[in-house]
Amino acid sequence: MASSLPNGLRIAFIHPDLGLGGAERLVVDAATELVRSGHHVDMYTAYYDPQRCFEETKTGGFAVHTAGTWFPRHVLGRMLALCAYVRCVLVAIHIAWRCFLAGTKGSYDIIIADQVSVVVPVVKMLMPRTKVLFYCHFPDLLLTKRESALKKLYRAPLDYLEEITTGAADLILVNSNYTRGVFAQTFRRLAARAVLPSVLYPAVPIPEVSSLRSADADWRGELDPELVAFIDGGGGATFLSINRFERKKGIGLALEALHELRLAAGEDHATCSAAAVAASGGGGGGGGSGGVARDGPPRLVVAGGYDPRLPENVEHLKELREAARQLGMLDDVRFVPSFTDRQRTLLLAACRAVLYTPQHEHFGIVPLEAMAAERPVVACASGGPTESVTHGSAGFLCEPTPAAFAAAMRELLDRDAAEAMGRAARAHVEARFSRRAFGSQLDGYVRGLMLAALPAGGAVGGGAGAGAGAGGAATGAAVKGKGQAKRS
Repeated sequence: MASSLPNGLRIAFIHPDLGLGGAERLVVDAATELVRSGHHVDMYTAYYDPQRCFEETKTGGFAVHTAGTWFPRHVLGRMLALCAYVRCVLVAIHIAWRCFLAGTKGSYDIIIADQVSVVVPVVKMLMPRTKVLFYCHFPDLLLTKRESALKKLYRAPLDYLEEITTGAADLILVNSNYTRGVFAQTFRRLAARAVLPSVLYPAVPIPEVSSLRSADADWRGELDPELVAFIDGGGGATFLSINRFERKKGIGLALEALHELRLAAGEDHATCSAAAVAASGGGGGGGGSGGVARDGPPRLVVAGGYDPRLPENVEHLKELREAARQLGMLDDVRFVPSFTDRQRTLLLAACRAVLYTPQHEHFGIVPLEAMAAERPVVACASGGPTESVTHGSAGFLCEPTPAAFAAAMRELLDRDAAEAMGRAARAHVEARFSRRAFGSQLDGYVRGLMLAALPAGGAVGGGAGAGAGAGGAATGAAVKGKGQAKRS
């Protein structure tokens, strides 16, 4: 097999659309770290725009190939899941054809797929010597509503296929213990066969402290001047929301929380101002004793992934702007649809804290990025953030209500308290969610997967295999256990 290559394994990724979302961030990180571990990596996708992508897709040491782009993403705005299935199957067929033309030297040891599990049996049929690792961000069947009999009829075979094809993978990984539990509750056939995934937490790059200080100094000169004027205006704390413009992300909660906070902050500011005037005989003064009185009105920047090809992105941005208008906050909120990695860094530098509003989120990469940049996070107390955000030290975990979020935001109006929490947040992410730790664990999984497939005494790749350590050994045991479960 190709695994005899001295530089490691040959690995290919299959991903539906290589844009700027959390799932894309994970597969790009995975590809980059596997290259760093000495493997040859190729990325295959049905959509890739070099002008709207993560920088590592150009600099990460792996090639990006597109296939199946001719097949539509939807039919009159519908059948998105079915079209994604077809597009990814076309990608898998394309890979198999390339491998056939290239011969043994061009074959892949492992294919890593995510989001669309239907490619798993296709790969195993067309490339029987290739192992398949499937990364389940969250069961897709839980991400859609069935509001009509026709929709239920349409989804029934897709839901069945998702479970059966997911179980066909040689190894299944998920992004959190929360998702692992949901996986078992959702895919009951697999759970009955004791097919349970292992957990591989997503990761983020940990920027150097010098880079953070540079961003602190540069954001006023690099961001759009109008946005800089908005953030600087009045000297109030700026909160940042980063999410795709999708309804399930609950961005409206951030708007409502800011409205609640501003009402409370306005009352406190008026009270403090009256007291200050009384104490000073009417004279002005410097910053008072408290974040609310000192900083002025808080504001909000709503930034996120925005794809004009997706009707929901377009519609939801309009809905959010209308919500801001109805709350009387058009002057207090700015929307930034899509941004570069550099702009993300600058926005994090410019904000006081990050608001993360999705409920029951599978994991959530944004809180990690915020904490790595020394910014505390206010998130819903459900799903993945309960495993990544330490309440009271790295941020706050709240009930998904405007009042609860506003109470947490109020604590962060104290600049010193927010900065101390930001430093603790960064230390937390460095210890548990660095890319290097993620890459080492993933390398152990892929090498363990190959070792489990080899006869006794076999060897995998170059000398890095020995470096997989306990992760590789644990993976081998997990793969073996999964195989026994399938035979029962």
